[in-house]
Amino acid sequence: MSSTERPSVLYVCVHNAGRSQMAAAYTHHLSRGRVEVRSAGSAPAESINPAVREAMLEDGIDISHETPKILTVDAVQASDVVITMGCGDTCPIFPGKRYEDWVLEDPAGQGVAAVRPIRDEIKARVQELLADLGVA
Repeated sequence: MSSTERPSVLYVCVHNAGRSQMAAAYTHHLSRGRVEVRSAGSAPAESINPAVREAMLEDGIDISHETPKILTVDAVQASDVVITMGCGDTCPIFPGKRYEDWVLEDPAGQGVAAVRPIRDEIKARVQELLADLGVA
């Protein structure tokens, strides 16, 4: 990756309705667009988890316009960093990519009070990742 290219990050979770959406939103917001962001799931849900949407709004980020997306090989190939969210997802492995697995509690079926600590953990991990990528 040259210094003129934006790094690209793909967040993967099964339903792409909670953790991966929060991570993608924080990456976009905190990098101020200096990182290309994707999120996807192997079995996408119909819509974003409402408690996740509410928890993100509390931190000033509106993800209500987002929709869960299917994971594709092309999305993995186009990304520099691929982060799975502890969901046991099988993701295609390509040489030269950076892979991480973030083990996080699943917000599915949880209320907003239970989602807040997950949101805060994701925000902290995204901040560390952005610092590591040199865009913090």
